[in-house]
Amino acid sequence: MARTDATNVAPPAPRFPLAWAALVCVIATMLLAWPALGGAFLVNPNSDQYIAGYSFREFAARALRDGQGFPQWNPYQFGGMPYVAAMHGDIFYPTFLLRLVLPTDIAMTWGFVLHMLLAGVFTVGFLRAAGVRFQSAVVGGIAYLLSGAVASYASPGHDGKLFVSALLPAALWALVRGLRDGRRGAWGLLALIVGLAVLSPHPQLLQYMLLTCGGYALFLALRPWSLPAESSAPGRDASPSRPLTRLALALGAVVLGAVIGAVQYLPVQEYVPWSPRAGGKGYDYATSFSFPLEETINMYLPQFSGILEKYWGRNGIHFHSEYIGATVLVLALFAFGGGLANRNRSHAWFWLGALIVSLVWAWGGNTPFYQLVYAVVPGSKFFRAPSTILYVTAFSCAVLAAFGAERLLAGKGTSRYAIGWGSFALLVGVLATTGAFTNVAMSLLGDARGELIEANAASVVGGAWRSAVAVLALVGLMLAVARGALKAALAGWLLAALVALDLWSVERHYWTFSARAEQLYAEDDIIRFLKSQTEPTRVIAIPLGDNMAPHDPFVLGDALMHHGIRGVLGYHGNEIGRYQELYGKSDGFQSIANPNFWSLTNARFFYTNTPGLPFQGAKLAAGPVRNAAGTMTYLYELPGDHPAAWVAPLIVKLDDPTTKATVLNPLFDVKRVAIFDTTSTIQAKPVNSPLPDPVPFGVEITKYQAGAIDIILGGPAPAGSALLVSENYYPGWTATVDGKPATIARADYTLIGVELPTGAKSVQLRFDSAPYHTGKLLTLLALGAALLWWIIGFALDRKADAPANVLAA
Repeated sequence: MARTDATNVAPPAPRFPLAWAALVCVIATMLLAWPALGGAFLVNPNSDQYIAGYSFREFAARALRDGQGFPQWNPYQFGGMPYVAAMHGDIFYPTFLLRLVLPTDIAMTWGFVLHMLLAGVFTVGFLRAAGVRFQSAVVGGIAYLLSGAVASYASPGHDGKLFVSALLPAALWALVRGLRDGRRGAWGLLALIVGLAVLSPHPQLLQYMLLTCGGYALFLALRPWSLPAESSAPGRDASPSRPLTRLALALGAVVLGAVIGAVQYLPVQEYVPWSPRAGGKGYDYATSFSFPLEETINMYLPQFSGILEKYWGRNGIHFHSEYIGATVLVLALFAFGGGLANRNRSHAWFWLGALIVSLVWAWGGNTPFYQLVYAVVPGSKFFRAPSTILYVTAFSCAVLAAFGAERLLAGKGTSRYAIGWGSFALLVGVLATTGAFTNVAMSLLGDARGELIEANAASVVGGAWRSAVAVLALVGLMLAVARGALKAALAGWLLAALVALDLWSVERHYWTFSARAEQLYAEDDIIRFLKSQTEPTRVIAIPLGDNMAPHDPFVLGDALMHHGIRGVLGYHGNEIGRYQELYGKSDGFQSIANPNFWSLTNARFFYTNTPGLPFQGAKLAAGPVRNAAGTMTYLYELPGDHPAAWVAPLIVKLDDPTTKATVLNPLFDVKRVAIFDTTSTIQAKPVNSPLPDPVPFGVEITKYQAGAIDIILGGPAPAGSALLVSENYYPGWTATVDGKPATIARADYTLIGVELPTGAKSVQLRFDSAPYHTGKLLTLLALGAALLWWIIGFALDRKADAPANVLAA
């Protein structure tokens, strides 16, 4: 039986409770992040930051440091693409400020570390506002910030997901203060939080955050009395008299927050039809990287499907963790025992519902439920990886764990509950030892992944007994408090430490630090050769063999971009759709060997990891040299003349399929004809046979910068000619010819084409996005309105509290 004497009374919160909670969260975060104190770079070869994210951010940081503002055009990947509209990470999220004052790699590392900390602090703040006592709230904060769904974002380098995950409890905290307590300053704060989440920018996790907050807002509006204010926390008594008004204010705050993100999302909205994801990619794409049903076992036994390189499951790659925590699961289930009726029962049931819905959602295409999501929830056809909603599952478990911790520290633990969990933990250990879990895995994927499953067997056994030790330690602590052998104050800190160590023992595998960026992306002889080229040129970087370092960012990613070298390909995933069709991504990059493709893309060099090229006339230009990633690399000069721009003496118009087939036909000389889009206003001429000869002169590029190209023609332009520029056409490009505005349009399927008046001598091209400027104005106005709403609301709240303070004195 549980005792109920003075020993079990929950200790009062310390003075400055949030500051103490922040200190605890700092300690919990630094269990994983301590190498950052020495300047290490939080990146590994599996990370998106390693192969692309660093180069994206360093490009913008350089522009900002040089006083050029936020770049609008990225000329270094896939024939050029809009920087803001195509989304290159946290362009406008406040982490860009870190990159103004710190080296980019250090700033990226601390962006991760700070948001891990914030995830815990905001969770504690939310739980305290929701009536959870101090030590129990601290347990909940640790359970969330060190959960697999949050802590493992560092492994694949998904900082945008981490930003939104950290902001979720902050938004819920603001909802409690506004909907339950009627605090007018909460609405401006909520708008700012939503605005930050929009600027993260991770639209999929933003959607999950808003859905969770919407459900919680309805819960608070209908049952505001369900959340008791913690005795030491400021706030007013719940007042359910104006739920619709407060819901309207919450909705208004969300709308204002969405407008704060206009600088990012107005350009994105314009880009959608140009994106390779325009129209969605179907149900199979939307359900790819669903959470396999059997891997739900990972929430208790994270080694079941294999950690990182030992993964054998159905998703192919698995760089993240779903580990909820054995101790967290014990506490979460304990939230539903007796003694909770008057404090947190209905609140607990809400979060149990959120847990179940988010878990079934994460299972994606493995259950019929996701058919409903795909049909009803806007945006689902554009997203994949339904499993990314697991951060909501992890947060729900953390909240329930805080409720369970409150019951544990109140001495409500029972021998039956302790024996039940202890027996379960020992049974799992025995089953793992006898090979039961390995047999399950073999029955599922033994034919395809048998060797990996067998290699992982020992880890499953060790992991099962690790979880068992954590569970037994927790239930022992529970019984000690229940029997009065351990004071609640000490037990609370021991409980927090136990949860932290349980989660750290798994999530530490997902935090890998590397050398500084200057070493990871160091120059070599090939890079120096390419940088010495006086004319604009692009490089086709692609591996032709297996002898390559893991995820080499030079051959597979965007490390060349870091050095100012333009690539024909790269690593992005949201390049202009037409360009993706031109290089034949869906057909195995079939255009890469086509000389016409080289001409269209200004590809003069081929960078790869094997000696010799299967292209007649290609010759070694530099190398072999071992690059900074460890791959032996070779640079070849491709045969033929492939300038960055040229004058075509004849203009014609053709439909898209015919244009694509024509420009990629090796018998067609792209220098002789400019093929424009049929919707353009440029004047075309009928095609006569034979075609005119190429013009007898070339062009000189006198300026080539991001979004700015100046060209001088080698001779006067003949009548009816056009300038073709090897850069992707996109709305926002404008042209002047000899200082006068000129007509610009899409030519040769995806390039920039400029109609030339007879005798033209020079052309200037500039990129400037109208939606970006409109969005920037809206963002600044909405940001100012949200700040004003917050400040005025805070002042009114203080004024309303003043009479009560006087009476209390």
